[in-house]
Amino acid sequence: MAVDLPDVVVVDTCVLISNILRRMLLRLAQQGCFRLAWSAIIGDEWRRNAGRLWDVAAAEMQTQWDALQHEFPDADQGDIEPFKNGLLRSDPKDWHVIAAARAARAKAPSAAVAILTRNIKDFNRSELRGLGLTLYDPDQFLLQCWLQHAGPVLAALACIPADLREAGRADEPIVEILRRERLFRLSKASAPAIGCAA
Repeated sequence: MAVDLPDVVVVDTCVLISNILRRMLLRLAQQGCFRLAWSAIIGDEWRRNAGRLWDVAAAEMQTQWDALQHEFPDADQGDIEPFKNGLLRSDPKDWHVIAAARAARAKAPSAAVAILTRNIKDFNRSELRGLGLTLYDPDQFLLQCWLQHAGPVLAALACIPADLREAGRADEPIVEILRRERLFRLSKASAPAIGCAA
């Protein structure tokens, strides 16, 4: 049985740091498939880690983050420290991600809120369920997006070659890019629509 997408998705730093994933998620959020959420801590981690990986100056990373904040003004959850209270079973270094999700729920109690991360093992599913939160890895989440919003996902996939060219990288088959990003289920599901063999 299909599971509805969450209304609000807290995107962990490890997901934002992938240019492919980040741009896909931004485009899907722009299309109204879900609302994005993050915290100042996630922003700090992204600017620091992405700047180091890409050898980009801190000022430029700040400019990019400011642009995201401007485009998604409701994404930043503000002071999340109180929402760390009572957390026990997940990895303490990821409490700030859970706290951001709890803050999002507090702002919109009727909204379904999820955490999107590659570091699934660091989050205790039982603890999250008790808080009314769900947990996704990127492949699982984007497959669900495909099942419910194939048009916007296909449009986001179609933008990948231009993104690569803008970054000075050679064109590659989209399916191969998805596989490199460990989006195996999305690759298989979308391959017929993008004209590639799965």
